[in-house]
Amino acid sequence: MSEGCSKEEIQVGQAITDYARFLADARDAVYRLNCDQNTASQLAAQEDKQERELEAAKKAVADSISQTIKKRLGEINSSYDKEIGKGQDRLKKARAKREKAKNKGMKERIAEETGELREHNRELKVQMRTLFQKERVPAVCNTNFYYALYYPRGLKEFGILLLTLLICFLAVPCGIYFAIPQRKIAYLIAVYFADVLVFGGLYVMVGNRTKMRFQDALKKGRAIRNTLRSNGKKIKIITRTIMKDGDEDLYDLEKYDDEIACAEQELEEITSKKKDALSTFENVTKNIISDEIAGSYKAKLDSLEQELEETARSLRKLETQIKEQNIHITDTYGPYLGKEFLEPDKISELSRLIQSGTASNITEAIEFYKNSRTEKTPAKAAQP
Repeated sequence: MSEGCSKEEIQVGQAITDYARFLADARDAVYRLNCDQNTASQLAAQEDKQERELEAAKKAVADSISQTIKKRLGEINSSYDKEIGKGQDRLKKARAKREKAKNKGMKERIAEETGELREHNRELKVQMRTLFQKERVPAVCNTNFYYALYYPRGLKEFGILLLTLLICFLAVPCGIYFAIPQRKIAYLIAVYFADVLVFGGLYVMVGNRTKMRFQDALKKGRAIRNTLRSNGKKIKIITRTIMKDGDEDLYDLEKYDDEIACAEQELEEITSKKKDALSTFENVTKNIISDEIAGSYKAKLDSLEQELEETARSLRKLETQIKEQNIHITDTYGPYLGKEFLEPDKISELSRLIQSGTASNITEAIEFYKNSRTEKTPAKAAQP
């Protein structure tokens, strides 16, 4: 670095008496300036590198803090969620047990309140089966389909009768007619005639052989079926009433309610503890973890920051010296040499020209230097 100008240097506005000394001082000043500028460039590059290293270290600290906090928070959530899941399973099982016990109690209540009607129905069925066996009534006559055709009662049996008529006297003849390749009205009439003859004749024949022959037994069977249907409706009404009854005191569900309440309380406590744990972690633990991790990196960060400050301080000091040297060179040597010749090699050449007697002053030396350079340039261009 520059140590200042010599006391014997030419001051601004004074005549130059010693050209060799003047040029030597100028060359030394410019050389020192170039050295300091190179050093400043190195310090600037070093400062930039140290800034990147410091930023990378700070980012590593921030990433470590973030990852650690995220991991610890995930562990807390996972642990509590596992316990909450167990509590939810216990609550679900307790509710399922209660529902099962309630359904069992309802079934027992339904069975109890409909027991007489069901027993009556069993007796009616036995009575009807005994009656038909005694009267030697064919088994086909003891079916819903038979009674729907010959002794219809109720919406269901009339529906069966209507459906049977539609199939026998509409679907079957139409299906046969549309299956014939050449459709004619005569064919349709013939099909319907045959259909009525077959199904109608079958209906009449079965009726004559059963309805007329076993009329008393069939009528008694009809009466029994009516009673069975009536009892069945009563059973459905009782069942539906019990199912809709909101009074559950009859089913002894207190122990299941206590179990459910206990499971709900445990689940609520775990949820509350999780909330407190997360709040504590967010407000206290997270800061402690951050401080611990930052503390483990503090020495390294302080060292990097100190190195950066030293480099920055040296660079600022050197930049101030470079500015002062630039001003000194511009004021002291610039007016005589010009910006073009403020280079160590050119100043040495000017000093050689003066010392050799080729030029008597700086102006002549500069002119001679320029002329010699102009003469050399065409000569080089002329070479093949």
